[in-house]
Amino acid sequence: MTERFVVAIDQGTTSTRCIVFDRRGQLVSLAQQEHKQFFPKPGWVEHDAAEIWRNVERLAPLTLRRAGITVDQVAAVGIANQRETTVLWDRRTGAPIGRALVWQDTRTDSLVHRLLAEPGAEQVQQQSALPLATYFSGPRLRWMLDHTPGLQQRAELGEVLFGTMETWLIWKLTGGAVHATDVTNASRTNLLDVHTLDWSPEALHFFGIPRAMLPEVRPSVEVFGTATAAFPGVRIGAALGDQQAALFGQTCFTPGEAKCTYGTGSFLLLNTGTELVRSDNGLLSTVAYQIGGEPAHFALEGSIAITGSLVQWFRDQLELITSAPEIETLARTVADNGGCYIVPAFSGLYAPHWRSEARGVIVGLTSYITKGHLARAVLEATAWQTREVVDAMNADSGLTLKTLKVDGGMTADNLLMQYIADVLDVPVVRPLAAETVSLGAAYAAGLAVGHWPDLEDLRRNWHRAAQWLPAMDPRRRDTEYANWRRAVERTFDWIRPDC
Repeated sequence: MTERFVVAIDQGTTSTRCIVFDRRGQLVSLAQQEHKQFFPKPGWVEHDAAEIWRNVERLAPLTLRRAGITVDQVAAVGIANQRETTVLWDRRTGAPIGRALVWQDTRTDSLVHRLLAEPGAEQVQQQSALPLATYFSGPRLRWMLDHTPGLQQRAELGEVLFGTMETWLIWKLTGGAVHATDVTNASRTNLLDVHTLDWSPEALHFFGIPRAMLPEVRPSVEVFGTATAAFPGVRIGAALGDQQAALFGQTCFTPGEAKCTYGTGSFLLLNTGTELVRSDNGLLSTVAYQIGGEPAHFALEGSIAITGSLVQWFRDQLELITSAPEIETLARTVADNGGCYIVPAFSGLYAPHWRSEARGVIVGLTSYITKGHLARAVLEATAWQTREVVDAMNADSGLTLKTLKVDGGMTADNLLMQYIADVLDVPVVRPLAAETVSLGAAYAAGLAVGHWPDLEDLRRNWHRAAQWLPAMDPRRRDTEYANWRRAVERTFDWIRPDC
């Protein structure tokens, strides 16, 4: 019998990857292509959706060739994507309308402040279980309709379509036959009613968004359609936002299980089961996944905007290192941070603060500070931001985190992982499979077509690769955390919105 495989399309913030996995969840081949980042104004971040699709078309045959397989050996394709990034395109031509506005983009800051004062703002936040913030797709979509002449009318006529990245890719993969999103991505728009798992009429009226331009909302694990391009003849079995895909790939299927993905930003998700838990501490309540017609599972999420990208800034803008892995070596040249703290509020602060006006600070500078201390402060910023989120998560859920499963590129930094274990005072565990976002998309797609029979079969594929145990003196932990929180307070109220 011919062996069958599952392919994941992992459409990320800086690159797109296609990965082939076998039945044991092991990586067989990988092909990756970066795409251009556009920064037309401070706080503006854009992508070319057409370039991203061209990359998928190039990567698809390449990853199959590297695996030594043909497209008829692919059981299903799953998609994981950068969430909240907003794409508009012409229904007839399939061409993007302008560039995609990326999840990091903060141009809607003034718009969000105005919307918060409008009648109905509280209802939108209640229904979507999200704050009104620059982070989400709804305000971006409103901004795009406002700033492109004639676009609102065309959208009302159904000539313009909206989607996040998975919707765009499903549309292109199926030759325009399927305009759909999944519940995880839909739950990141401010437009979804999390109780009905469909678009909220009240939210659409509040934002002035025509329903004709919105995709159909479907479960995460379901056959969306059959590809006619890139992987012709292969069923598209799943779509999930990248962080929900990582939760799935880490097999966090039981309430109370949590993972944190350390990438460009970092995202900590805690499975709360089939009951939505609303946060009183600055976290997001979001859909974790939905398998076919089963009830959706929910999660609490702490989103940290700047972690891996802080290391990139240290490398590219300050030029204190020449490659990202060098930061660990440099940080190990000193015993501590020398009293220096870096709070990377480059795009405001996300969870648990949600301060879009905040901007980054370096505090505690003295003539004693070297680039080694700065490197250590860069790594410690990620650890302390994680601590803030975990504290909020414990308070909201009524649970106490016992173990943190981690994944993403930054987990290769042993000093950072040890520091995270120290500041959280819990074990930090990294799985054998490093590509958990892609693996989660593959697992979900394979589950949809019967390639894997059930969730327990997926659990059996999970194996531990590394573990870091806490070793910090509690008094030092408390002192450092107090210093960090004072540093965070100094980022507040830096940018004042235009009236």
